[in-house]
Amino acid sequence: MATRMKPRAERPAARAAAQGLEPQGLEPRGEVHWNSIPPELVQAAIRRGEGELADMGPFVAVTSPHTGRSPNDKFVVKEPSTEQDVWWGKVNVAFDAAKFDLLLADVQRYLDEQTELFVQDLYAGADSAHRVRVRFVTPTAWHSLFVRNMFIRPDPIDLPTFAADFSVLHAPEFHADPAKHGTRTGTFIILNLARRIILIGGTRYAGELKKAIFTVMNYLLPKRGVLSMHCSANVGAAGDTALFFGLSGTGKTTLSADPERWLIGDDEHGWSSDGVFNFEGGCYAKVINLSEDGEPDIYRTTQMFGTILENVVLEPHTRRVDFVNQSITENTRASYPLHYIRNIVPTGRGDHPRNVVFLTADAFGVLPPIARLTPEQARYYFLSGYTAKVAGTERGVKEPQATFSSCFGAVFLVWHPSVYSRMLGELLTTHNSRVWLVNTGWTGGPYGVGSRMKLAYTRAMVRAALAGELDHVPTMRHSVFGLDIPKSVPGVSSDVMDPRATWADPAAYDAQARKLAEMFVKNFEQFADHVDPAVRQAGPKI
Repeated sequence: MATRMKPRAERPAARAAAQGLEPQGLEPRGEVHWNSIPPELVQAAIRRGEGELADMGPFVAVTSPHTGRSPNDKFVVKEPSTEQDVWWGKVNVAFDAAKFDLLLADVQRYLDEQTELFVQDLYAGADSAHRVRVRFVTPTAWHSLFVRNMFIRPDPIDLPTFAADFSVLHAPEFHADPAKHGTRTGTFIILNLARRIILIGGTRYAGELKKAIFTVMNYLLPKRGVLSMHCSANVGAAGDTALFFGLSGTGKTTLSADPERWLIGDDEHGWSSDGVFNFEGGCYAKVINLSEDGEPDIYRTTQMFGTILENVVLEPHTRRVDFVNQSITENTRASYPLHYIRNIVPTGRGDHPRNVVFLTADAFGVLPPIARLTPEQARYYFLSGYTAKVAGTERGVKEPQATFSSCFGAVFLVWHPSVYSRMLGELLTTHNSRVWLVNTGWTGGPYGVGSRMKLAYTRAMVRAALAGELDHVPTMRHSVFGLDIPKSVPGVSSDVMDPRATWADPAAYDAQARKLAEMFVKNFEQFADHVDPAVRQAGPKI
């Protein structure tokens, strides 16, 4: 006898957790949509007027006036059980526990009064031994689709018994009252690490949801002896895992998306005693100036149903995306599940990395195109997290400006950077991982004089390093930075290997190198008392 299919209205009920929303302190008056799938969420978003469909089916949302993160509106509740763990200061700004209670009550009341709520129960962490169960509650369907794209979807059979380790109460249209709630503005991203609650409101920008959970992982995992990292990861045919650290504009996504290797993840990972694992189940790629020729895999995702395009501009008659148009923002984004990319590792896990790559876009034209780092240098440059802004990228920037972001992600750290640096150093030593500093920036002079390093050269150098082809190549030592630079790389002109030799005026290069070295030394003063003497001495010499 054929099994009778359940009525359509009954089927989604199986996705609801038995405990309901009581653990989140919610008693909603409206309809609650539990763990809706993409077609349902897109239909709901269109019905609710939250955005529109572009040509080929992706959903387009506009988040103005916030088109990026609001780091000055992010806070951590200061209370006795976690106070000693947190690196307090500009990154982790203390928030009063009593004020948090007031804001929590008002957010809960606001969510209870909505006509619809959308709930997603998801995992952060592909390794089941270290994953965190997160419940997202939001009144908007497209934000629910965003987190479903970005995080790891549980097996449906596990949904009725899902119990959250962390809860995110998301109220993008609710604005805090600074006088009452103690916030800086109406926008707020507040983490209560003790009560395992995150409040996000006053901003539609979806990236806040993603990065709030990354911050949580940066807190929880080191307590378990697992290093949390802001990096991409891939694996070669021989099973060799590689990590790529780098700030925006350094080529992290481009270089890790190698057609000859398989992508583990493009942004956030953990490194445990069992190897590397992705935190996420999706990607959040910048798409400004995206082209099919330049980034074919990412471009393909922007033509697929279920992808979210954030703050892109559509051509009015065709609804095709104008990827060059930055009239809303330069920070246009695409959110899509990881399986939309062809060459991926489905498990989201890899072995201990054989190679670790630190990427920098040095606009001063000083650093070599590639250098092998000692374990001490690895910790020094990890703590430094260096890249450089070029003239014209921001108002008032008329010459290159050094940017230092500890561990290549200071704004997401919770513990002091030295904690992550020490853990990295121990893992590198235990697993004999090779570390490389790769400059994707300028050669032959600074920005405006020299030229950007050819991508083909950078790809060739990275591939040679990962393949072990540089292990026994003769090296030369940089006189200021003390870096060991390979004298030759297959497929790369030897003329570019020595950065000083690429400048028309060697004396001008020496002056520029001293200038950059002084910036490194001054920045590292904040870490001097937290590292071993050998790490302090691994930096440039003035």
